[in-house]
Amino acid sequence: MNYAEKPTVALSGDPRWVDGWLSSAHRIVSPNYDQRPDAMPVDLVVIHAISLPPGQFGGDGVMQLFTNTLDPQAHPYYAGIAGVRVSAHFFIRRDGLLIQFVPITARAWHAGLSNWQGRDRCNDFSVGIELEGDDETAFEPIQYQTLQCLLQSLQTVLPISAVTSHSHIAPGRKTDPGPCFDWAPVRAVCTDIAVVP
Repeated sequence: MNYAEKPTVALSGDPRWVDGWLSSAHRIVSPNYDQRPDAMPVDLVVIHAISLPPGQFGGDGVMQLFTNTLDPQAHPYYAGIAGVRVSAHFFIRRDGLLIQFVPITARAWHAGLSNWQGRDRCNDFSVGIELEGDDETAFEPIQYQTLQCLLQSLQTVLPISAVTSHSHIAPGRKTDPGPCFDWAPVRAVCTDIAVVP
C-alpha cells in the first residue's frame, strides 16, 4: 500500500504541502514507512543527527541507508548495519539542502524504542528531522536556517506542541543531535511550543 496516497493526518490548505510532501524539498522516497494510527495527532518533532560513515559528511550513505541500497562492502561500518530498515521524514545536508523521504502523513521509522511524556512509540505521533552531523562537529549555519524554515512550515499544517531531541526520547540509547547542536535557532521559531533538548 502506498501510504503517501492515503493521508491519515489532516493538513490545512497551505499550498507548500501536497499529500504530506513539502514542495520545496528534494524528494527521495524511502520504502521504510507505514500508516500512522488513525486519528492520532502529530504533535511532536524529533531532531536527530546522522553521518555515514560516522564522522564523514557529503556522501550518499544516509540516502542509501534510508532507501535500503547501502552496500555493506563499501565501508567496514556498513556491514554492521546491513539490513537495518530506518528512515526519517527529512534530512538536512551540510550545505542546507532539504531532502524529504516520507510524507508527514505517514509514519517514518526514525525514533525506535522511545517515550515522550509517558507516550511510547514516538514514531506514531512525531515528525523526524535528521541533520547531517555528529556529536563532535558544529552544525553549519545554513543547516539551522533550513531547519528554521522547515519548523515554521510544519507548524502551519500540524498541531506541533513540542520539539525535542532523539536523546531525550531514547535516553541511554541515543545521544543525537549531540552537544554541538545549538537549540537557540529552534527556540527562535518555536516561541509558542515547548523546546525540550
